[in-house]
Amino acid sequence: MIHSYEFGEIIINGTSYTSDVIIYPDRVDDKWWRKEGHKLAVEDVKEIMSAKPEVVVVGTGYSGFLEVLSRTKHVFEAAGIQLVVANTRKACQKYNELSKNKRVVAALHLTC
Repeated sequence: MIHSYEFGEIIINGTSYTSDVIIYPDRVDDKWWRKEGHKLAVEDVKEIMSAKPEVVVVGTGYSGFLEVLSRTKHVFEAAGIQLVVANTRKACQKYNELSKNKRVVAALHLTC
């Protein structure tokens, strides 16, 4: 569960993280970075796809600067994975809501 989010910091299950994270059903990856910084490309989501989520929630940053490329959106769609894209504050709320009943992975950009 995400307890709180502020610009540059997120608290997940009582642990504070200050770098971008991917929340998997069984762990948190706090070493996540994208090939092109503020663009989410297909190459950036391969491990997410292998987790076989029902839903992927992408947090685009505090101000929403992270862009999910159309090719990346199509990869999720072709795999039958629901994609939710929102600024990180809203994405955190959506993750908490959806993870109660679905297998969800969240990829969250914490700044910008």
